[in-house]
Amino acid sequence: MVAIIDVPGFVADLKDHATDHGFHVHDERHFVETYSMRQVFEVDLHPERACGGPLDLHLAIEVDPRILLAFEDQMLSLPEDADPPTGMTFPLMFSWAMPPLLKAPDLLHLATDLAGVGGPDLPLQISAIDSTAEVTDAPERSLAINAKLALDLADLFMHREDLCDAFDRCNDVSEFLLDHSPAWLEQ
Repeated sequence: MVAIIDVPGFVADLKDHATDHGFHVHDERHFVETYSMRQVFEVDLHPERACGGPLDLHLAIEVDPRILLAFEDQMLSLPEDADPPTGMTFPLMFSWAMPPLLKAPDLLHLATDLAGVGGPDLPLQISAIDSTAEVTDAPERSLAINAKLALDLADLFMHREDLCDAFDRCNDVSEFLLDHSPAWLEQ
């Protein structure tokens, strides 16, 4: 039996879409949890000007088989010309990664600046982790910047998902981080 939504095909289209918006795709992974059959598709990419660092963008889609099967059941019970049911979603997550920062920015200031870049359509969560390898070492601060969008299965089924604005905003966030990273990474 073939799934009603071609998630691997959507991920392939998503990678093409990302390249159309100025990203380079470097790696792709697909994980399947054998017990629950939950799947995760991951794509590693970065903006064109960040080849070789210091910024990477990680994209992930989590596929819950219960949601997919519930959507399929509802679709099969509808008349052929009916609109698909809305409200069932898969999360699409964006995570930016940078090397440890020698001169870390103020998190409140950074969160405020990035809120204006991501806007209300790409809400960003900013956090930092300080780690110390040895007791005598100075702590290293790593930033974690994440965004999460909901992909409605009705839009995926009808091929009407519109991620142009999301990719444009991701590119804007990436460019902001690249523009500010020299000050954060210099010794």
